[in-house]
Amino acid sequence: MLGWLILYAVLSAGGAWTARRYALRRHLVDQPGERRSHAVPTPRGGGFGIVLAMTVACLWWWPQAGEQALHVLAVLGGLLLVAGVGLADDHRPLSPWFRLLVHAVAAMVLAAGLWRIGAPWWLAALGFALAVILVNVWNFMDGINGLAASQAALVAMALAVVGEGIVAVLGLALLGAALGFLPFNFPAARVFLGDVGSGALGFVVAALIVTTLKDHPGTIPLWALPVSAFLLDAGLTLLGRLRRGERWWEPHTRHAYQAWARRAGHVRVTLAYGAWTLAAIGLMRPLGDLPAPLTVCAVAAWYMTGIAVWFLLQRRVPATSKETQGWPPSG
Repeated sequence: MLGWLILYAVLSAGGAWTARRYALRRHLVDQPGERRSHAVPTPRGGGFGIVLAMTVACLWWWPQAGEQALHVLAVLGGLLLVAGVGLADDHRPLSPWFRLLVHAVAAMVLAAGLWRIGAPWWLAALGFALAVILVNVWNFMDGINGLAASQAALVAMALAVVGEGIVAVLGLALLGAALGFLPFNFPAARVFLGDVGSGALGFVVAALIVTTLKDHPGTIPLWALPVSAFLLDAGLTLLGRLRRGERWWEPHTRHAYQAWARRAGHVRVTLAYGAWTLAAIGLMRPLGDLPAPLTVCAVAAWYMTGIAVWFLLQRRVPATSKETQGWPPSG
């Protein structure tokens, strides 16, 4: 297991290093600005290494996946669609609606794979919805050093430990890939994930969670725990922007993690979000031993606590001067 983890980490790190050099040559660099949370120009697209590692993992284990072989190909196909449109967007901005359409097609591929391995229709539908949601959530939350990759690594760790079959195998691959990328992005960022990486992380997390639910449908409330930090921050921020009539698809700095990072710095916020997710993962085992109604109530209480923390962060962290004046003007 350790050998595979190291292999995927090396592949991811090598891909990130290569992508960084390529981005610098092609001037694919994110500049600082009012709608960004970094202070120095930084190349993007380092998530290519994560896609490389996951592609190798899928192709290597596909012949050994037995009855899940078609599903592994569906995961790989969806991953390449999401990563491909993200890579294109990293080179030249695409229409957000076109990107969303490609995400939906990738989610349909995943749902078809679930259907082919005997998943009920409702689980295939859940897989479709979860893929579209988490691809975009990971993109929304990829705004400070180390946050998106570290959260994916923690969820992957849980999947690798408690998952079975291909979930454990690909969970280990995702863990290694995220760990291989992190030194390039945390505590200081030498390269960003880019859309190619953030979307890929969200898609693989969704694919592995819904795959493990096929054999353990009763654990749906439990798997809401590891992704709670991202779902809460992205969801509540999106609702607030919709309520204000803003263009929710445009870059902004209204997430709680962005507001907090302006005061406390990237490292402290990333570590705090990691501590929240580790606590959530730690709760999965004891809550899983409770009767189902109590488990649902406990998970709901966790989310209510998260909502309270989100509002507390938004109120305690002062807005920047331009935000006070209505920045960003259109999103």
